[in-house]
Amino acid sequence: MEKINELINTDLAEIVVKQNEPLSKYTYTKTGGCADFAVFPTDVNQVKKAVLAAQKNHLALTVIGNASNLIVKDGGIRGMVLILTGMNQIKIEKNQVTAQAGAILADATQAAYEAGLTGFEFASGIPGSVGGAIFMNAGAYGGEIKDVALQVTVLTRQGDVVVYQNSELDFGYRHSRMQDEGDIVLDATFTLKPGDKKAIRARMEELSFLRASKQPLEYPSCGSVFKRPVGHYTGKLVHDAGLQGFTIGGAQVSKKHAGFIVNINHATAADYQAVIKHVQAVVFDKFQVQLETEVRIIGED
Repeated sequence: MEKINELINTDLAEIVVKQNEPLSKYTYTKTGGCADFAVFPTDVNQVKKAVLAAQKNHLALTVIGNASNLIVKDGGIRGMVLILTGMNQIKIEKNQVTAQAGAILADATQAAYEAGLTGFEFASGIPGSVGGAIFMNAGAYGGEIKDVALQVTVLTRQGDVVVYQNSELDFGYRHSRMQDEGDIVLDATFTLKPGDKKAIRARMEELSFLRASKQPLEYPSCGSVFKRPVGHYTGKLVHDAGLQGFTIGGAQVSKKHAGFIVNINHATAADYQAVIKHVQAVVFDKFQVQLETEVRIIGED
């Protein structure tokens, strides 16, 4: 208890810390166990302080943003969980948008629209944070983060602030160098082009309509569960395998979009994991296609 008090009152002084915090409060699936320590930094210095505190106290360190493409297991996460949603400032300078890691991606695209900048419309309906979008090289409707990212500021696990240019970020399909090295995204700068505000708004509204008409936004979900296999569409594979509506516990393969698994009735993370494994097994059995998860699954069973 003395060590815990020192951690919270000394090492993490002035930072919001919640012990045994249910992560289901933050995940889009509304599932997940507790974090030993959920820490909510609001600036770079607080992130540094938290990273050093984790090292000093030999605590595992996990970073999450808006938790929209994430499943936290029912056993929760041991150690410290950094939740970066309090770092959400967005700035516009000429044709560049700079957003902190915890800013909602849709807010960054809205800021771009308001400044009359085009090129970011594809991301207007992606529900994640800027940090998560960089981490996953998020994409939709023909665009990807790598297309517009100029540079990214990160904090290494050793506590150093480093700025990476686009060419150094090893962007690939749902991949970035941060996944390999564990660097913590602090902010990102996107380069856009001047455009017609009416055309920008029209495109954003078009994509919003497409998303609402095709995706099961009426239920909690973790977004696209599986990566797109080469030469195939995930939703079609799952549909053709007869799996739409397949349910375990409260988790169900969406009847509206076969690429989504939705929480229809107090699902647990274990329900989600069981549905994912079943879908993978059936699709492989029928089509010899191995579905890889796009959603991140972290924590303890």
